[in-house]
Amino acid sequence: MQVGQWQGNLPGESTRMIGRRGEVDGVRALLGRSRLVTVTGVAGVGKSRIALRAAAELREEFADGVWLVALSPLVEGSALPYAIAEALPLSDQSSRPVTEVLADYLADRELLLVLDTCEHLTEACAEAVRTLLAAAPRLRVLATSRRPLGCAEEQVRTVDPLPVPEGDDWREGDAVELLLDRAAATVPGFTMDERNRDALMRVCRRLEGLPLAIELAAARLRELSPARLAERLEDRFTVLGTTDHQVYDADPPWHQALRTAIGWSHQLCTPAERLLWARASVFAGGIDPVAVKQVCADDRLPSWQIPQLLESLADKSILIWEPTGAGDRYRMLDTIREFGAIWLKDLGQDERVRRRHRDYYLALARDGDASWIGPDQYAWYDRMTVELPNLRAALQFALVRPEGHTALELAGALWFFWYPCGFLQEGRHFLERALAQDRAPGPARRKAMWACALVLVCQGEGALAEKLAVECAAEAEAQGDVEATLMAWCAMSCAAIIMGDNARAAEAARKVIDREERSLFCFPELLACTSYGMSRTMAGSFEDGIAALERLRTLCDQHGERWQRAYGDVLRAQAELACGRPEQARAYAKAALEVKWRLHDSLGMAMAIDVLAPAAVAAGEGRAARMLGLADQIWDTVGKHQIGTPELVATRRACESEVRGMLGDRAYDEAFSAGRDTDLDAGVAYALSAR
Repeated sequence: MQVGQWQGNLPGESTRMIGRRGEVDGVRALLGRSRLVTVTGVAGVGKSRIALRAAAELREEFADGVWLVALSPLVEGSALPYAIAEALPLSDQSSRPVTEVLADYLADRELLLVLDTCEHLTEACAEAVRTLLAAAPRLRVLATSRRPLGCAEEQVRTVDPLPVPEGDDWREGDAVELLLDRAAATVPGFTMDERNRDALMRVCRRLEGLPLAIELAAARLRELSPARLAERLEDRFTVLGTTDHQVYDADPPWHQALRTAIGWSHQLCTPAERLLWARASVFAGGIDPVAVKQVCADDRLPSWQIPQLLESLADKSILIWEPTGAGDRYRMLDTIREFGAIWLKDLGQDERVRRRHRDYYLALARDGDASWIGPDQYAWYDRMTVELPNLRAALQFALVRPEGHTALELAGALWFFWYPCGFLQEGRHFLERALAQDRAPGPARRKAMWACALVLVCQGEGALAEKLAVECAAEAEAQGDVEATLMAWCAMSCAAIIMGDNARAAEAARKVIDREERSLFCFPELLACTSYGMSRTMAGSFEDGIAALERLRTLCDQHGERWQRAYGDVLRAQAELACGRPEQARAYAKAALEVKWRLHDSLGMAMAIDVLAPAAVAAGEGRAARMLGLADQIWDTVGKHQIGTPELVATRRACESEVRGMLGDRAYDEAFSAGRDTDLDAGVAYALSAR
């Protein structure tokens, strides 16, 4: 699922809502009188589809929209608040607990939050829902789960399978209509006639009207006649109805018809397809074919067969093909994934394949780490954002199954994702867990330490950042780790800036800039130029600061780097503003904002808009009040406003006072509120539209 407001695109939307109008209307009615509605039912009955259709039809009734949170990729409850924050227009960078941030964000908003597939996180979901409903009186929650959440306000809508015909009239059962609809999608031109009617009705009766079971069976009409399909299902049902084999167990137990359909689909797959089905179940969220080759292939499953096997599983409705701008991806329905995971465990391969999954994403993180300072930052941002569910799963496995220093290595290698790309709070969560669990000194721990220190700096936690950076520097210098030493000094410099000690910040930055021995990792020099330029500018040495920022720009251009250069542009804008050159300041700030918005770097966006506002004041433009409101909105998601830096706080207050004096209290408050309450996309577009 993409971050942002859900626009109502339903999974499997090509399937019409056959026989579900009453269920959709029932859910809508319950939401009209209850703040929490949970749609329950057995696996494969269509809970998600019904809930999502109801939510889509209610979108216009919620002033602040409908927001979808897909929970099936989550492995543990601790990741739930981050998933909710990611789905909302909320850049989760505050140093406060995420649940507290969510409660504050939702407090005055009228919206519908859809929590899809809660059954494996029931307790965590119940706790989060209670907290958020208590904090936000106009919030409503629509959940789907195989079991109720158990909250006091909860209204439960239980979804039953589709009606099946009891007599000879197939029109009495919606199950037959669904089968015909899916059969026509599988076999173009397929229709019911006198020859196949009885067989198709037998199929629907045998599958007891369960939608997922019917869709899986319909996929078999490509190679089987309706009569043969009915016959095979009869045979399969007899076998599965009496088996106690663990592969058919589930919690709660699956409907017998679903066991029949999935088990039979599994039996009809080739051995290679069954093996790939099982192994691919370790992926959370989307499935990248390149990743499948690395994680699932071996002597029994050669990599050259993987593309064809993926297509074949999609043809059989085991996988769902999802073309994207970056190439083909697949996803697996929760119940199908659950079956594959149980089968994988029964094969004794669960631990091994999950390790390969972890190792693949560790290698991906290392590649991103090595490539981030370069021309492909936008591509890396897009790729890692799409892979966030798999990154979470890999990190959680590494923490639950500690081997070597993999949790530290993975969390540390993802510094470029946590720090530049707007995932500070989640990065801090994983970095602090890994550091607390693995205290053995070494390169992996040192990298995680400086990465965590930088995250803390961006959250305005200067003292905590400095403490961690000092510890990292002492160990790194003792071990001759040049890269960690330089990064620790950079973190100390940045921490000193936000604590108001510009002299100490400049001293630490110069240690990096003047160091003759350097690592191949060029980021320390870029960061040192940034912090030195900022510290000197804040101290009033504008020419010295601008010279450092010019050096930063040159180095970034040599590498095709955008993200750090944009920070340099923000600082250059601040310096130009202080030197009385507002038009130059506006140009630098707009250039920075465009990059920071593309990377969802909220800290950079807030800093850039904090320069555009006083630049507008210098030009006599009252629009500055609206930009101050927009910046305030973004700062709330970052943590401490202006990162707690005294000079930036003073500049901001001076701007507020001047604009208020220019417009008057009433006009200022109205414009400020408009900016604070505006959609973030619209607000950034407004800020960039300044001449």
